[in-house]
Amino acid sequence: MLALTSATGKLGSAVLDAILENKLIEESKLVVCTSSDPSDKRFDALRERKITVRYNNFDEPESLKRAFTGCSKLFLVSTPRISMDYNNAPLWAGREAHHRAAIEAAIEAGVKHVYYTSLAFANPSKAGVMRAHIRTEMYLNDLADQGRIDYTIIREGLYNESWPLYFGYYFGLQDENRQEVIVATGDGPISWTAIADMAFGTAKIITAPSDAWKEKTLYLAQRKTWSLEDIARLVSKFQCRDIHLKIVSRKEYEDHYVASGIERASVEWWSTTYDALRDGECDIKDDTLEKLLQEAGRKPKTLDETIAKMLNREGGSHTAA
Repeated sequence: MLALTSATGKLGSAVLDAILENKLIEESKLVVCTSSDPSDKRFDALRERKITVRYNNFDEPESLKRAFTGCSKLFLVSTPRISMDYNNAPLWAGREAHHRAAIEAAIEAGVKHVYYTSLAFANPSKAGVMRAHIRTEMYLNDLADQGRIDYTIIREGLYNESWPLYFGYYFGLQDENRQEVIVATGDGPISWTAIADMAFGTAKIITAPSDAWKEKTLYLAQRKTWSLEDIARLVSKFQCRDIHLKIVSRKEYEDHYVASGIERASVEWWSTTYDALRDGECDIKDDTLEKLLQEAGRKPKTLDETIAKMLNREGGSHTAA
């Protein structure tokens, strides 16, 4: 059986959809783990398909063990509680604490293989967002060396749908008074990748025989890149107004967004992302995803398409990922 965490989140739900739409595993062999009430009516459709729904909470280790019991594989989506990482959180105080709790519970429950979703940055990385991921990856590697668990690290590309977050600090899609000048503190080539494409690749990997991807670290991202400057040009085009990207120092960047009302610890944590972009950490050359998509007769969705839809040029809604 395969346990899926965060199956109601953006990536997790897309992975579940990809598994079901492509019939990659018997539905009765799926366990959907949620921090919500499993008896909620929104899970009725899953139960009708013989999919098991169980409660799990990173803060409740016993719930994790119960959720994973009877499963041989675990798809572990990193926790979204990013505030744990703020202020240079020491080891086991950041989000990796949640990940370790889930991995330890999985081992106790008899899980043999953990598939962990990391991010498509380098290792080592200058990005603070990678700190918890790298610590989790190292922990899994240590456990594998001890013969306690098998693992696969899936470094998911930066979501096409998340461009507003990187383009400054959440470009206001609905703000009619939004600025014409977007402040950032670095730029570089980014292998933006649509959630649906990553989800398909992820679904193929986690449902394949365990040995196929055992002890591998791979990137799921398209190789074509767009910079933040490219995004400025695309947004200008689709909104018929000039949007300019302004690169400033780290301190200027942090002061700018703190002045706009964002918590300083959050801005300081996020600002390191641009050092990584400047170093080309998100210029991904791994062709794993493109090969998986090609085998299915698909091509990666471009960032242009996503931005157009999100800016309502193709009937899409103004929703930032």
